[in-house]
Formats: sequence, structure tokens, C-alpha cells
Amino acid sequence: MKPFLILQLRPETVAADDEYAAIIDKGGLSPGDTHRIRLDLQWDLDVLTLENYSGVIVGGGPGCVSDPDSQKSPADKRIETAVLGLMPRITAQDIPFLGCCYGIGILAHHLGATVSKQRYGEPVGAVDCALTDAGRTDSILKGVEERFRAFVGHKEAVQALPAGCEHLVSSEPCPYQMIRYGENVYATQFHPEADAATFEVRINVYRDAGYFPPEDADHLIGLCRAEQVTMPELILKNFVDTYRA
Repeated sequence: MKPFLILQLRPETVAADDEYAAIIDKGGLSPGDTHRIRLDLQWDLDVLTLENYSGVIVGGGPGCVSDPDSQKSPADKRIETAVLGLMPRITAQDIPFLGCCYGIGILAHHLGATVSKQRYGEPVGAVDCALTDAGRTDSILKGVEERFRAFVGHKEAVQALPAGCEHLVSSEPCPYQMIRYGENVYATQFHPEADAATFEVRINVYRDAGYFPPEDADHLIGLCRAEQVTMPELILKNFVDTYRA
């Protein structure tokens, strides 16, 4: 099969390596099934021929697309510019795409929707999510329960459904948890690759990144360990199984 292109936006090696391991594990992939690019190390994506891949999976990251450029580090600017530069090709050609967390902000921003910190930010932890009518019939959500728990933790969110998108998953604190553009371009606010162990790694890596008071890290790790979060990974597996052929 063609490999999946895995684009990572995390400049922290520990977090990036753990995220990549989670994506291939939950997606039922092997390293040989993927072409991994860390955008903090390689950001010239114009050379990529997207038709050579089964699909594109974009991970999360500490950056915020809604932050003014003056607040972004040079690395954050390069990463954001690189992944945004791919979106015209992805949406125009309806290339299979799954954007996780930061990926929904990138897709919505590209489509002209508002992404901001005004509403819908969520603290680190798990949240109740629910399928919409459109979500119940979408093949990427096949087998996912009507209501399920998912790990979240974000400062910004999509404020209104982008034009041309289907609304697939919602939650009370953040309505736009999963959307689809066209037939094959998906994005989630929650983390489909994450389990409690993955979130423990991120809590330790990002304890000083402003998501929560640093002294709350151990408490948050305990809360995550107590969660039973299994449904979101099925979304990642369904995406891989649908497009790997």
C-alpha cells in the first residue's frame, strides 16, 4: 500500500516520539507504513506529491493558530506556515486527511472560519462527546458509541462550523469536536490517538505551557489514569482501514 504521511507539529522530542508511537499503535500501522515528518525539523513540504500517500494524518501541538504572529516563536511560525501551505491541495483534491486537535484549527482557519480563545477552550482531561445525526452515518465513525469519552486540552477552538463542513461529533463545553469537509477531509478537536499514558507524557512535557497551573500536574495525571477512554482510537483505526487500500 501507499504509506500514510504523518505530519507532527510538536517541537518537543519526547512528546513527538510518544505521539508518533500512539498514532501507529492505535491506527494499526507499522513504521514502514508511514512517512513521518517533524515540521520543526523539515518544513519545506512543496516537494511532496500527496498522491503518493494513502492519506495525511496531522498530530497536535502546543501552538495556537489564533495567536498573533508577535506571540509565536520562529519554530511555531514555520510549522504553521508549512501545514497551512498543504491545505489548499488537500481540500481542492479531497485528499484523505485526519487533523487531530491543532489539525481542526488549521482546517477551519484555511476554510475561513473563526478559530479563537473566545469560547470553547477545555481543560486537560476527558470530556463526554456525542455523535450528531451526520456522525451516525459516517463510515469513519462506524462502531463508535453514541456517547463516548475523549481526551482534550486546548486553549482555542472553532467558533462556528466552517462553510462546506459536516458536523460529526459534539460536546457540551465545545460543540465542534469533529467535522468533515468534502468526502475525505476530517478533523477532530479531541485526540483520537491518546490514552491515559499518552496524556501523562504530555502533562509532564507541557506543565509549564499555560494549559494548567504546574502544581496541578500530578492531580491531572491521576484523573487521566482513572478514565476509560477507548472509542476515539477506533476513529483513527477506521480512517487508516478506509484509506490504506
